[in-house]
Amino acid sequence: MSQTYNAVNDVDPIETKEWVDAIRSVVENEGVERARFLLEQLLGTSKNEGVNVPAGINTPYQNTIPTSKQVAMPGDHNLEHAIRAAVRWNNAAMVINAQHKGLELGGHIGSFLSAATLYDVGFNHFWKAKGDGVEGDLVFMQGHSAPGIYARAYVEGRLSDEQLDNLRQEAFADGLSSYPHPHLMPDFWQFPTVSMGLGPLMAIYQARFLKYLDSRGLTKTAGRKVWCFCGDGEMTEPEAQGAIALAAREKLDNLIFVINCNLQRLDGPVNGNGKIMQEYEGIFRGAGWNAIKVIWGGSWDAILAKDTTGALKARMEEIVDGDYQNFHSKDGAYIREHMFNTPELKALVADLTDEQIYNLEFGGHDPVKVYNAYYEAVNHANGKPTVILTKTVKGYGMGAAGEAQNTVHQAKKMDVPSLKQFRTRHNIPVTDEQIESDHLPYVRFAEGTPEYNYLHGQRKALGGYLPSRNPNNETLPIPELSAFQTQLESSGDREFSTTMAFVRILNTLIKDKELGKRIVPIVPDESRTFGMEGMFRQIGIWNTQGQHYVPQDKEQLMFYKESTDGQILQEGINEPGAISSWIASATSYANSRYTTIPFYIYYSMFGFQRIGDLAWAAGDMNARGFLLGGTSGRTTLNGEGLQHQDGHSHIQADLIPNCHTYDPTFQYELAVILHDGLRRMYVNHENVFYYVTVMNQNYAHPAMPARKGIEQEILNGMYLLQEGGKSDKKVQLLGSGVILQEVLAAAQLLKDDFGVEANVWSCPSFNQMHRDIMEVERFNRLNPTKEQKVPFVTRQLQGHTGPVVASTDYVRAFAERIRPGIPAGQSFTVLGTDGFGRSDSRANLRKFFEVDRYNVVVAALSGLAKEGKVDAKVVQQAIEKYGIDANREASWNL
Repeated sequence: MSQTYNAVNDVDPIETKEWVDAIRSVVENEGVERARFLLEQLLGTSKNEGVNVPAGINTPYQNTIPTSKQVAMPGDHNLEHAIRAAVRWNNAAMVINAQHKGLELGGHIGSFLSAATLYDVGFNHFWKAKGDGVEGDLVFMQGHSAPGIYARAYVEGRLSDEQLDNLRQEAFADGLSSYPHPHLMPDFWQFPTVSMGLGPLMAIYQARFLKYLDSRGLTKTAGRKVWCFCGDGEMTEPEAQGAIALAAREKLDNLIFVINCNLQRLDGPVNGNGKIMQEYEGIFRGAGWNAIKVIWGGSWDAILAKDTTGALKARMEEIVDGDYQNFHSKDGAYIREHMFNTPELKALVADLTDEQIYNLEFGGHDPVKVYNAYYEAVNHANGKPTVILTKTVKGYGMGAAGEAQNTVHQAKKMDVPSLKQFRTRHNIPVTDEQIESDHLPYVRFAEGTPEYNYLHGQRKALGGYLPSRNPNNETLPIPELSAFQTQLESSGDREFSTTMAFVRILNTLIKDKELGKRIVPIVPDESRTFGMEGMFRQIGIWNTQGQHYVPQDKEQLMFYKESTDGQILQEGINEPGAISSWIASATSYANSRYTTIPFYIYYSMFGFQRIGDLAWAAGDMNARGFLLGGTSGRTTLNGEGLQHQDGHSHIQADLIPNCHTYDPTFQYELAVILHDGLRRMYVNHENVFYYVTVMNQNYAHPAMPARKGIEQEILNGMYLLQEGGKSDKKVQLLGSGVILQEVLAAAQLLKDDFGVEANVWSCPSFNQMHRDIMEVERFNRLNPTKEQKVPFVTRQLQGHTGPVVASTDYVRAFAERIRPGIPAGQSFTVLGTDGFGRSDSRANLRKFFEVDRYNVVVAALSGLAKEGKVDAKVVQQAIEKYGIDANREASWNL
């Protein structure tokens, strides 16, 4: 059996010391890079000799930057401590004051208290607002630390007492949002981060998009950093780690993660039986990141210097996180007994009191240690992203009210003794009487005081205050609708899909001399599916490294071309990453003050149900751009089956208030809709985005009807496409997307087989009509004495008698939403594709889901039978004539 060696059972410590001294000598005399090279050579040789060492994954459980390599931290440390203390106090005070109102608002005190030093050092020394033509750094604040960010903004004079008093009270007050929400505080927050895991993912793609903007020459981003603050518990979300390999592969040295390792998630330890910092170090280093650990504060330096045998370091290695948390929840005597658990270890702290032992701080609470980690990350990235792992205590300073306790995340109150202890510990100028009152005072510094001057002087030197959102609402030169004249005309005998129509519209925009460079096409490894491969050579696929290989299809006209100035973002099989790129582009007008226009096309089934959380965040961020749900509908993508066939994305998309959704059938509808989006977002600067479904079924496209107001009718969601003749047997047939083709065929069958006339209505947006119905209903309910409004769908159908039948390639709930707008006295039947998808021909699938032309005919006849316009036997005849099985199970039960 082979022997395992460690610092305790080293059989030849002299030899070990010689090796260690040798590498130290290289570092001191020839530098870190030379030492790294030698170690890489040594590890390579070891591997060749059969010594398998997991190279470069984990380092000892010590600070990455030794005391001997620290740089001096500039600034006035005493003033910074006073400012930090005031911010800590305000963070707690506003949450506690909110509870006094008895509104059951909730809140968080402990998260920020663990991270206060991490933010303070950044604000005072590193985070640039703007300067030299560059927009400055982007900081993803950890969501649960929001009260601390407000607390600092208050000390800076950017927020008022009233606003702090109204924390989490926004409905009717000038309050502060619970977490970072740009939609609710559009001048303050930049990134919504409290849906945990999304911040790290979005930060990676934000850093990547800055590289994209710079290498394409659109705007200067060199020197800007993206900082992402997250918790060790948050990093267990799959999205949080999902793209870290991409960050290293694309050399995003403008990206810095700061992971606050307070060892606790919401209900308990993150990894009580292990070491989460070591785990994350291995993950990130293995993925190619620089990893910097900040574990022990400066108060440990002297003790570690006395550890000549390595016994303390070995003890630090063996203690698991659950014990570290438990130690700090107790007292100094407990730590002395259980951490320093041998005579040798106890001797190291024999000269310290129990109180001094308890106050031995973790590195994340030591501004000097944190400063050095940030300094290293900013100045020595070596072409890699950096992760800084900082050890802290959750609820730092709360004492018995929650410090290091499993319940601290939910803590939103502190008793009077704990508040007094907190006040004394941080030297806050608040009296006992004020603490015992029903409203805790907030602390800020009077103008002209040293603290005031220092606070504002540091931010002035860095360009201004953060967080701050300052959009550049530049008006873009949107082309006239006539620029898409080809799409407005008939296609004649040519048949093609709306997907191909979209690609042609996109090509028109890209070729526009004024607008073309701002278009950002985004695809997740499906360019050929959507017919976009022609763009590969035309505008290229962006790659930060360019293309260092000869593509296999080089001899073909449309070969796979990557370049540093390419325009397409080809994201691979990665919908969350692709929409994160879309979000970065869709918010570039605010975060980089340069407007880009993103078009992200993807399999619609892998859209909102896969990335719904990110789509909701996009709404929160006031994103502007286009999402294209390709191969949409439950029966259009016929051969792919259950997990590919979308019948519900329009329902999901419409849940986002500022997302406008459309399901067009014809290319002219698509042109009108996209043009409207360009106008609203990039001329009128509306904070909306569009979800438009496009299909892969080919058919001929008519010209846009030549009547006044047709464009607005399309945008409102419904227009008369084909008018039937006069008859006492009249029906109104509604449809959208590909199923409108079935509706048109059904109208002909009704006329030919049963003598029934039908008006056919194209309904590009049932959702827009549904929203209009809600608006009208609310107005009428709240304005009973005013002239009552009439919904758009009602106005369209007025004067058009007979049963109404709506058919789509989506679940029935989609078209059902307009039922309240159907004129009184007219029946309304909805056909939809409820249930799991299937693989089969389009005809069979539409028969299966009962949305084909024959089922539309039966639904129309059934409505006429209820009105007494036809005999029920006629309906039965149609069922038998078209071979519809009335006895089989409904699609949603199969």
